[in-house]
Amino acid sequence: MVTIKDKTFVPFISAEVIQARIQELAGQINEDYAHRQPLIVIVLNGAFIFAADLVKHLTIPCEITFIRVASYAATESSGQVKEILGLTDTIAGRDLILVEDIVDTGLTISEVCSQLQAQNPASLAVTTLLFKPDALKKPLDLSYVGFEIENRFVLGYGLDYDGWGRNTKDILVLES
Repeated sequence: MVTIKDKTFVPFISAEVIQARIQELAGQINEDYAHRQPLIVIVLNGAFIFAADLVKHLTIPCEITFIRVASYAATESSGQVKEILGLTDTIAGRDLILVEDIVDTGLTISEVCSQLQAQNPASLAVTTLLFKPDALKKPLDLSYVGFEIENRFVLGYGLDYDGWGRNTKDILVLES
């Protein structure tokens, strides 16, 4: 059990299980992009730990860049995307792999994908560590999914509660 601010969280997905799944995802990406050189677009802040572990297992030539968006307020999705730090790289004609920490309503990632597609990449694949299918409000094509989870609030391994709790090696869930 861990208390962050005014909420209590309990173990959900262990570090060992996370790392094993990341190796599997990297293997799939290595195979799918064997003869391409994708640009890995990492969504900050939440995806930084997942992305760091993922790219350590990529054997394909790739470049890495970052974007930052915000759509959460406390434990609820606001449904509104606020772009804080935009993409500066030219992405037209490039294969993109967008790396996100969690897809729940789908509103944030859908908006990010729309903004990226407007710049005419050759392809766009979405990689997410966590996916909450029951929370989805907008259909999405997710190419690589670490774990499908129930619609509960999770914390740790990069995921936060009002900016706190990102620094756990495991993923925790809000105690019910």
